[in-house]
Amino acid sequence: MSSIPKLLAVGLLAVTGAAQAPAAEPPAISFTVSGHDVIAQRYEWAPGQVDLQMDFGINLIAGRQAFEIQAHRDTYAEPIEVEQVVGGVRTPLPDGLFTSWTGFKDFLDITIADPAGAVVKQYTSTWCPNSYTSVRTRPDAPATTPYPFACAWLENPFVLGSIWGIQAGYNSPVESFPYYEPDGTQFDLAPGSYRVTARLAEKYRAWLGVSPADATVDLNLTVVDRNAGLRKKPVPAGSEHANEGDASKQLSAYHPFLRPPAKIPTPLASAPAAGPRPDLRSLPAWNIALDTVEGRTNVVFAATVWNAGTSPLLVDGFRRSGTDLMDAYQYFYDAAGNEVGVRPAGTMEWDPRDGHLHWHFTDFAQYNLLTADRSLAVRSGKEAFCLANTDPVDYLRPNAAWRPPNNDLASSCGQNTAVAVRERLDIGNGDTYFQYLPGQSFDVTDLPNGTYWVEVKANPDGKLAELRTTNNASLRKIVLGGTPGGERTLRVPPLHGLD
Repeated sequence: MSSIPKLLAVGLLAVTGAAQAPAAEPPAISFTVSGHDVIAQRYEWAPGQVDLQMDFGINLIAGRQAFEIQAHRDTYAEPIEVEQVVGGVRTPLPDGLFTSWTGFKDFLDITIADPAGAVVKQYTSTWCPNSYTSVRTRPDAPATTPYPFACAWLENPFVLGSIWGIQAGYNSPVESFPYYEPDGTQFDLAPGSYRVTARLAEKYRAWLGVSPADATVDLNLTVVDRNAGLRKKPVPAGSEHANEGDASKQLSAYHPFLRPPAKIPTPLASAPAAGPRPDLRSLPAWNIALDTVEGRTNVVFAATVWNAGTSPLLVDGFRRSGTDLMDAYQYFYDAAGNEVGVRPAGTMEWDPRDGHLHWHFTDFAQYNLLTADRSLAVRSGKEAFCLANTDPVDYLRPNAAWRPPNNDLASSCGQNTAVAVRERLDIGNGDTYFQYLPGQSFDVTDLPNGTYWVEVKANPDGKLAELRTTNNASLRKIVLGGTPGGERTLRVPPLHGLD
């Protein structure tokens, strides 16, 4: 007989067995901990390089209705409007709670002390209601959650709209520890015993309605040295993995029922005259700075292209046998989301350089450094990219994909042995690349001082069909100073108050 483990509720959550009386109506949101004894695994794989696997088991759990936050602005000149939505009722969030697209900052105050009571770590923790590991916590909760996997993967200042939420009856874990200290070193704890105190910050306690007595949890933490117990265990003969790779024992022949129930899309010489289309837009360059490598000064920056259209951008690549080149095709959809056509869209190429090692769709974007009068000064050497939904830009657009299927390079860019790949950019999502390497960033060592513009241009050669192309380029002003050929300075004026 199986049993449902009881959650230790810091709020008012109650979990009952099947034979017990029905549980009382749960609160709208509960602050809970799964247990008071925590074991963390520590593995040091090189001097100063530590893998610390630690989870305090602190969660917030939604009640009978989903807990949802919507944040949006129509333009960068307008303030961000943030509302809590419960059961269709919208309530503005109290001032000062929403300060970052990445989550609620300084949500928990956490102190870690040794057995003698001396504090060894003290820090604050960020809470993002969205989570990869959100699951239902009671039998009557809905089967799935619609909410995104994360709040925002990157500190992109030009996000327009976001959705944060916890499905009814689902959990939302609270981040346990920062991976890095303020000085950039890895967060670390020596093997041993500790006492952890986690306290919900006052402004969040008042907002969520958690009483002062229920706003603090105490945990017993044991950090275990994994290096001491590492052993290489052989796989026993006859185990479940012993015959992996032997296709004849897994599927002896093709079975018609394995074919997906889909129609072959119609080959098109040009894009459909009407119907849903992607709409690629370039955000202004951000995270702009100077970097010196081997005596050369470069302007480094982050660039985001996102899809504001009515259809996902889906590009499949099919390898030319024996080459490191694929033929790329763009697919089109009708209003019901069915594939209705496909047309050639250029090529994909294998990038063998360290830090890449995946397939790039060619001519997806172009980066230029322009002079004050908008003439070309320097062009970035990188124009080919692996398309992936790296960060949300506007999740309040109609049909935005809150849980896109490929949200990192590993999920969509393929290995060098691939015969085909699928790359996509879903509605409301952006693809961000950091131009930090020589040849991708702008070499400004010998440029004269003065005003320049960083231009980010999507779909520069028009290989992809879109709703419109008039919004494909963005400009961000920078001002170079210092001594050409020597020490340079850089000033980046804010854009609508955003840095």
